[in-house]
Amino acid sequence: MKLDGNTATTLNGGNLKVSAKGSVKLNGEANVTKTDVAAPNGLIHVIDAVLMPK
Repeated sequence: MKLDGNTATTLNGGNLKVSAKGSVKLNGEANVTKTDVAAPNGLIHVIDAVLMPK
């Protein structure tokens, strides 16, 4: 699956822009630091920033 240039829809209906050149970034500001962390209701991906709705 190609991630670079794609978008993901958030729970509030907003969109996150995904960039995957070297490392994975969301909206150009948050880096994905850890992937596939098991949670009781599925998997999470850890990021290093707080993303606020616009």
